[in-house]
Amino acid sequence: QAAFNLLIPDHAADAFSPPRLWEPSPWDVLVEWLLGGLSHWDAEHFLFIAEHGYLYEHNCAFLPLYPLSLWAVAPLFPAWPAAALYELGRVVLRRRRLAFLAALLFSLSPANVFMAAAYSESMFAFLAFCALWQLEKGQSWLSGLLFSLASGARANGLINAGFFLYSRGKRFALQLQVGSGSLRKLPLLWKQVLSLASSAVLMSAGIFLPFALFQYYAYLRFCGPGTGLDQTIPEPLLQLARDKGYHPAAMDGAKPPWCSQWVPVVYSYIQDTYWNVGFLRYFELRQIPNFLLALPVTLLVSWAAWSYISTNPRHCLTLGLERSKSEEEGKPRDGFCCPAAFVYVVHATALLAFGFFCMHVQVLTRFLGSSSPILYWFSAHLLQEHEPLLWSAGTDNPPPGRSVLSKSPSSSGKGTPDNPVVRLLLNWRLITPLSKGILGFFLCYWLLGLLLHCNFLPWT
Repeated sequence: QAAFNLLIPDHAADAFSPPRLWEPSPWDVLVEWLLGGLSHWDAEHFLFIAEHGYLYEHNCAFLPLYPLSLWAVAPLFPAWPAAALYELGRVVLRRRRLAFLAALLFSLSPANVFMAAAYSESMFAFLAFCALWQLEKGQSWLSGLLFSLASGARANGLINAGFFLYSRGKRFALQLQVGSGSLRKLPLLWKQVLSLASSAVLMSAGIFLPFALFQYYAYLRFCGPGTGLDQTIPEPLLQLARDKGYHPAAMDGAKPPWCSQWVPVVYSYIQDTYWNVGFLRYFELRQIPNFLLALPVTLLVSWAAWSYISTNPRHCLTLGLERSKSEEEGKPRDGFCCPAAFVYVVHATALLAFGFFCMHVQVLTRFLGSSSPILYWFSAHLLQEHEPLLWSAGTDNPPPGRSVLSKSPSSSGKGTPDNPVVRLLLNWRLITPLSKGILGFFLCYWLLGLLLHCNFLPWT
C-alpha cells in the first residue's frame, strides 16, 4: 500500500477528512508516508473518534470499542482472527487440515485491506470467532463476554445472540430426546425450562448491553441540555462542520430529529439519513457495478448454503434439533457438511440476505468476511474436495474413490511444514479451474483492495 500510495495519486473523494490540528514532526511524516493509505474512508472516523471523541453526530455510526482500544492493542488484531478461526474450525469441522486451510485463506481474505486498516473488522472477527470457539467448548459465560465485546465493536454483533440461543435450545431438545422418561418428571422439566429461559435472557441482555449503553451515551451527548461544547471545539473543526453541514454535539441548543423518537436510536437514524441504508434502496441501475463487485462473495455463500441444504435436507428441516444416527453412534459426520455447521450456515445466509437487500451491497465482501467463517470453510472445502494437488499423504480424508498422491509436486524438504495455499500457487498451471477461480477471487480482491482503497478510490 505504501508503493501504491507513492505511485498513484489520491482520488478527490467526498469523504470525511478532518484537518490536522498540529504541526507534523518528521516521524509523523514518515508514518503517514508508510501507512497513510490505511487511514482512509471509515478509518478517518475511527482515528478522529479516538482523538476527539464523538464530536459530530454522524460519528455515532461507529461503535466505541475499537476507537477506545485503538491506541493500545488494535495493531495486534489483524494476526489474531486467523488463529481464532483455526481453533473454531478444529472444533466444528473436526478436520485439522481443513481448518488450517481455511485459516490460511482468511490470511488472504478478499476483505484484506479492511483487516489491516484502521477499521473495526479485525477486532470484531477476533472477538466473534473466539466467542464461537468458547461456546463450542461449553464455556458459556466466557463466550457471552466475548460476544458482548463484539457487539461493542460492530452493530451486527447483536445477531450473534442467536448462536447462544440456538446452543441452549439444541441442548435442551437433545436432552428431551435422550431420556423420554424425563417428560414424566414435570417439576424437573419446568426447572430446566426456567433455567434455560433465564440464562437466555441474561446472556442476550449482556450481548445487547454495550450497544444500548452507547445509544444512551449518544442521547445524552446530542439530546441533553447544552453544555457549552461549542466553546471547547477547536475552530478548524467548527469550520469543517459549517462547510460540510456536520452536526456537532450540543451546538446552538438545536436537537436532532431522532431525539424525539419514541425509541431514540442514533445508529439507525444515521444509517437512514446519512447513508440512505434501507430495504431495496440500493436497487438502482447506476448501482449495477457495485452488485457485480459483490457477486463473487454472493455466489460463494449462496453455493455454500445450497450445498449444505442439499446434503442434509432432513437435518435442515428439523433445524438441527433432531439427533442423527451418526451422533447416536458416537461418530458424527465431519467436514463442512457436518451437523455442527448448520447454525453457521444459517447465520451466513441471514447476513447475506440482509446485506444484499438492505445495505450498500458492495460492502458484502468485508461484511461476510469479518463476520462468518462460512466463506473460508466452504472455500477450503471446495479446494480440498476438488483439487488433486491437495490429496497428498497426511491430508484429511480425500474424497471417496479418489487416489491419494504420495507426495505433492512441490513438496519441500524434510521437516519443513507444507503450506497448501503456497503449493497451489506454485503449481498454478496444474490446478483445476475451480481452484483458480477461488484463489483468483481471494488474490485479486486482496490486491485491488490495497490499490483502490489506499488511494481513496471506491472499493468494498
